[in-house]
Amino acid sequence: MDVRGERECKSCGTRWSYYETGSVECPDCGSMRSVGVGERSTHTDGNADLDLSAAREAAADGDLRGALDPAADACRDYCQSRGFVSGGDLLDLDDTYLAAQELRRAAVLLGDALRTSDDAERYVLALLNGAEDGQRPAPDEVPEALRAVRGLAYAAAVDHYRTDVRTYCGGEVPEPERGLLERLRDHAKRVEALDGDVAPEDSERLVEATRAIADALRGDESGVERARTRLDALTR
Repeated sequence: MDVRGERECKSCGTRWSYYETGSVECPDCGSMRSVGVGERSTHTDGNADLDLSAAREAAADGDLRGALDPAADACRDYCQSRGFVSGGDLLDLDDTYLAAQELRRAAVLLGDALRTSDDAERYVLALLNGAEDGQRPAPDEVPEALRAVRGLAYAAAVDHYRTDVRTYCGGEVPEPERGLLERLRDHAKRVEALDGDVAPEDSERLVEATRAIADALRGDESGVERARTRLDALTR
């Protein structure tokens, strides 16, 4: 949606950046009576922070199962609030968002399981401890039992990002990026059709291709070729 980048408090006159806070509440006096000022720009990001403190506290007490529900809830709320266009600028498909998409699914899977492996539990703990700081396990660290979780998580992240790319471009994505986005969509749909059961390396290539397309749209001429290389590797 198009919003004005600055807010002005009608009670005390304070001005602040809506793009940075995502809030209409005055940071000085707390009044909710504010108006938008300045030019309108496309903005889809809710500026939320991922807060996994409650889940980490439960895990630190040795209660991993007790950490799963608050982790899934926090990640769901965070992912629903996120967007990738801020004040007319295209943001990155960042690692915190990817880790949150993966953790929300992994937490649900482990929570529903009667038994879980040590590898799966260690992996979820790694996500829990690293997601806020944008740290996510490498593809070769994904346990076999959780590779579908990563596949579905990254496909969902790419699909959300692709939608925001179209918004960023006003619905008219230029070539050759448009063709690359269509290939990206097809690969994401394939992952979904396979219920996420693809090699973690392929999930990573999907993310890398997405980031390369974004770089191209922001003026990096090498982005197009990098995206093609990653997408070509997915068809082999």
